[in-house]
Amino acid sequence: MSKRNWVAENYYSKDFEWDELRQEVENDPSLQYHLLPYTKVDSENQDRLQDSEAWDKFHALHSTGKFFKERRYLLKEFPELASCKDYYKILEVGCGNGSTALPILREKESTILYACDCSTEALERAKEIINADNSISTKHRFHPFQCDFSTLGFPMWLACNTCRGSFLEKRYLGFPAENNCKIAINSPSCSEESECCIGGVDFITLPGGLLLFRDYGLYDMTMLRFEPEQRVGYREYLRSDGTRSYFFCLNSVRNLTSAAGLH
Repeated sequence: MSKRNWVAENYYSKDFEWDELRQEVENDPSLQYHLLPYTKVDSENQDRLQDSEAWDKFHALHSTGKFFKERRYLLKEFPELASCKDYYKILEVGCGNGSTALPILREKESTILYACDCSTEALERAKEIINADNSISTKHRFHPFQCDFSTLGFPMWLACNTCRGSFLEKRYLGFPAENNCKIAINSPSCSEESECCIGGVDFITLPGGLLLFRDYGLYDMTMLRFEPEQRVGYREYLRSDGTRSYFFCLNSVRNLTSAAGLH
């Protein structure tokens, strides 16, 4: 595959006005249930355990095919992923089957990518996809590991040199780099998980590091297709396979980053 074919040729990021969509949704009586307040039942720990199990089943079911296409557009949406001239490291949180990792690794051979997911099945699929791609050298550049940050937080060896952690593990894994660590967050299943994850960013990144956030947006078509009985929280929904989705707006992301002390 030539490098030209790796790149997203057409990229549409501004093909509608969000304020117009918001007004349309909020004025539609048939969609009013999406806007109603919701009081969650206190079963948070059980929900998170079921999340991991649901994602394991999902990736096991779709293990023989490419359910998610490569997210090549992220290199256009986040040019920072390819702008560094020197060697640098990225941590992707919620890597799934590797559909984001693959185009990032292809773009620059100086990139080291650490990728975590709560699902061990997802990590197996990611390793298979990365190892099967003959166009890139992944030796010592792709480091997947299992992590449910919403319950346990990030592992200590991810911390910067001024933070606590195991010196031997840090030296063995070579993390963090002298260059800045850039973090891509990929689809946490609820706002609480995002809060846990973003709250750990300052613990991991070196000064000057970046947080790149990609997830479902409020009033996305995927959200509007959910039925009332699939609501399990405010802007949070449960799919038929047991996996969950949360839909963010700019203000909710700003609030999360501000609460974590990020600027």
